[in-house]
Amino acid sequence: MTRFDPLLRQALDSLEARALRRRLRSLQRTPDQVLRNGQAILDFSSNDYLGLSGHELLRTRAADWAMRHGTGARASRLVSGTLDLHEQVETRLARFKGTEAALLFASGWQANASVLPALFRLAKEQTGEIPLVFCDKLNHASMHQGCAASGIKQIRFRHNDLGHLETLLKRHADLPGMRFILTESVFSMDGDTADIAALSALAKRYDAFFYLDEAHATGVLGPQGRGLSHGHEVDLVMGTFSKALGGMGAYIVGSRALCDWLITTSSGFIYSTAPSPPMLGAMDAALELVPGLDPQRQALQQNALRLRERLNSAGIDTGLSTTQIVPVILGDETATLAVASRLEQQGLLTIAIRPPTVPPGSARLRLALSATHDCAAVERLAEAVIAARQQIPA
Repeated sequence: MTRFDPLLRQALDSLEARALRRRLRSLQRTPDQVLRNGQAILDFSSNDYLGLSGHELLRTRAADWAMRHGTGARASRLVSGTLDLHEQVETRLARFKGTEAALLFASGWQANASVLPALFRLAKEQTGEIPLVFCDKLNHASMHQGCAASGIKQIRFRHNDLGHLETLLKRHADLPGMRFILTESVFSMDGDTADIAALSALAKRYDAFFYLDEAHATGVLGPQGRGLSHGHEVDLVMGTFSKALGGMGAYIVGSRALCDWLITTSSGFIYSTAPSPPMLGAMDAALELVPGLDPQRQALQQNALRLRERLNSAGIDTGLSTTQIVPVILGDETATLAVASRLEQQGLLTIAIRPPTVPPGSARLRLALSATHDCAAVERLAEAVIAARQQIPA
């Protein structure tokens, strides 16, 4: 106990009264099951979209590389932490994404929060002007953090409103400074997608650097799971291994010169210990598997479509979702928590998403489907959500 605990408790009590306090709740895990208090549950909250986190090849290769190379990289990449394994995975990743080069990071948050300041530094140093940064209003918090860390004032456009984006680009056309467009391909709380072709065309028309976060598309969407950026001109693509690819870590892909600049200037890359051999083993195995998983991707999207149709027919708002992420938008924080609790009592694990993660008045259940969910599981979820919603006052 410290003299500041009363202040902390007061702040926590305020969050509790508004149904905004977060708590950690532990689960037990096997490669094939998720358990709470020893009881198996169906997990509709994780980002393990292809079920690869329990796949035998990922587990075997992670274990094999740990036994052969140790459990840690021992240092940052610029000290003695760069192993031939890092270069092997980066080469394989660049080939998968169709780019000149790739660079690994410890997490998606770390990548966005440290890569963006490095890019803005490039713009300032080479042009002598503060860059103009155009951001989708619903971009991930890590992208907002990257802007804030640079002292950049974002020029925000309405979510997925490219007409509004072009209006803003025109409005600022006479101002000096390098232009950036920052967005996601799949939005993590809404499950909708951006128009990558149109964004790429806008970026070319206004000479803007196009930065795309593909965390929730990698492995799931695009030809062979290569993401929605595949086949389009995008200056930098960020993605993760911690979602559909079943492991941990993140990446950026782009030109060789881009990656070389980030090696020299991205604080998250420079000052963090390199990804470990077990992490790299799981990455390598996932990149080997993902191109051949078209049947799983097709089944995943069909189940997501079926779930949206069932919920919509019962009058439940799922927003503009078109992907494996299906929000159940309830609005009220207390009601959202109550629905999530009822579902958990029935062995269905979902997550209540509340402000500030989503805008005020848009609290929701974030349902995340996996290729491991069969039709019966998705139908069970739909029925339970509909019943729980009817039992909770609006």
